[in-house]
Amino acid sequence: MAEPPLSRVTWGFEAESVNVDLDALLPLKPMQDDVKLSAKYRQIVTSIRAVGLVEPPVVTPDTANPGTYFIVDGHLRVEALRDLGATSVDCLVSTDDEAFTYNKRVNRLSPPQEHKMIVRAIERGVPEERLAEALGINVSAIQRRARLMDGISEDVAELLRDAPCSFAVFDVLRKMGPLRQREAAELMLGHNNFGRPFAMALLAATPDGQLAAGKRNRKAADTSAVTREQVARLERELAGLQVQIKSVEETYGLDNLHLTVAKAYVTKLLASASVVKWLAQHRPEYLSEFQQIAELANLPVEASPDPPEGA
Repeated sequence: MAEPPLSRVTWGFEAESVNVDLDALLPLKPMQDDVKLSAKYRQIVTSIRAVGLVEPPVVTPDTANPGTYFIVDGHLRVEALRDLGATSVDCLVSTDDEAFTYNKRVNRLSPPQEHKMIVRAIERGVPEERLAEALGINVSAIQRRARLMDGISEDVAELLRDAPCSFAVFDVLRKMGPLRQREAAELMLGHNNFGRPFAMALLAATPDGQLAAGKRNRKAADTSAVTREQVARLERELAGLQVQIKSVEETYGLDNLHLTVAKAYVTKLLASASVVKWLAQHRPEYLSEFQQIAELANLPVEASPDPPEGA
């Protein structure tokens, strides 16, 4: 039997980059007035000044004005180049003319990935001062990132390699033993909560025997701190909430589709004058309910109590 032909793959970018004058680059979104005061912008300027532009901006041609391009991704990089006195920049030309699809697929660098990048650069002989200059941070921050996985077990590092954990979360995990670290990492992944408060709650619920060496025999918490019983109850509530979320996720898509179709059908019915007249005469209570459904901008969400802090 003959194999089916391969489907044609659409290219996301043109095969060749183009060098574009900065004056010919038009933003797709307005830039906030205080953006140049942000730490992110200063870091971009410092990095470009130290090592040059690493990632070229992504643009798409302005069909109404040949020679000009809209910026799909890289507004801050282009603005930084202007401030540094550049007149042109090499750009990738996107075959798509909107930024949502592109930015939706951008993978942000997580702290574990940044740690590997810095460690590899140091192993290859790049001075810490050079890295600090390129990243726009001080040397102590580089050293902290290089030591990020000290005291973290390998399986936990693998579990959280793509997770948006802050550096403070790894400081908390480091106080736990290897088995408890894995349990905490799995709980954070299961609840999709990678904040430091949640990690601190897990640490507070950790028995002394599961703490890292040197962190055991802690002093008893004072009366203002969270008690062990409260933390245990929090864990039980979180576990029950997770089960409920999983059960809802299994049917959410189908239920949402059914509700959307039902709303569209009711709206179409009320567009008929004869239907509205009949309902007003025979089922006025139905008419008022149908009108409320047709006027919904979004499907209603049942109010639920606020989750505990750190959940």
